Amino acid sequence: MLLEGKKLLITGVLMDSSIAFHVAKIAQEQGAEVVLTSFGRTFKITQTIAKRLPTTPPVIELDVTNPEDLGSLAERLGEHVDHLDGVLHSIGFAPQGAFNFMEGTFEDVSVAMHASAYSLKSLAVAALPLMTAGGSVVGLTFDAKFAWPVYDWMGVAKAAFESTNRYLARDLGPKGIRCNLVAAGPIRTTAAKSIPGFQTFEETWNTRAPLGWDVNNAVPAAQACAALLSDWFPATTGEIVHVDGGVHAMGQ
Repeated sequence: MLLEGKKLLITGVLMDSSIAFHVAKIAQEQGAEVVLTSFGRTFKITQTIAKRLPTTPPVIELDVTNPEDLGSLAERLGEHVDHLDGVLHSIGFAPQGAFNFMEGTFEDVSVAMHASAYSLKSLAVAALPLMTAGGSVVGLTFDAKFAWPVYDWMGVAKAAFESTNRYLARDLGPKGIRCNLVAAGPIRTTAAKSIPGFQTFEETWNTRAPLGWDVNNAVPAAQACAALLSDWFPATTGEIVHVDGGVHAMGQ
C-alpha cells in the first residue's frame, strides 16, 4: 500500500491505454483516493473510462490554459478532498503545424508551449492551496535532450517543460513539495497517434533499448509515477527518471 491515505489529482486520463489511466489504477490499488480532470469534448469520454478503474473517481472540469478553470480549481477540488498529497501532469498538445520545425508558425508554437510547458507551472500553482508539505508534483515528458524525428516544436516545448520543472522544484522546495518528471519511452496512446510519423519511434525503439521496449505497455512508466508520488523519494526533486528501456543511455 505505497500510497495509502494519499489524495491525488490526476490529469490526462483519456483512454485506458494512457499512462495517466494506469497511474490512477495503480494509485487506487496502492490505497490512494483519486480525482481526475478533463474538459470540453473529452469530458464524457474520461467519465466513461473512469468507470474501468477499481473505484470510479470523480471527474472535474479543467482546461489548463483557462484562467477561470485554474482559479477555481482548489475550491472545486475541495468538494471531493480536504487536501492534496500529489498531482500528476499528463498534458500535452500541439497543433499539426507545430510538427514541422521549419514551417511551424509562432501561433502554433505558442499554443504548444502554453498547453505543454507553461501548464505545469499553472497546474502546480492552482493546486498549491490544497497541497501539503511532503507533497509531490509529477509530470510526464519525452526526453528533450535530442532533436527527435517528427517531434519538432513539441520537442522544444518538452525542453521548456523540463526546465519549468527545475524552477518549480526550486520555488516549491521550501514548502516541502517535490517536483519530478518521468521521461517515458514511446507508448501507443491516443495522443501519440496524433503525432505524424510516430511509427518512426515504434519501429526503432525496441531495437535500441537494452532492456527491450513494448510500445503497448504503459505500466512501467505509470509505476515510476506512482513511486514518485509516494513518500519513498523524500529528498528527490528537480529530477527526470527515465523509463525508456535504457535508450537515453545508449550512444546509438
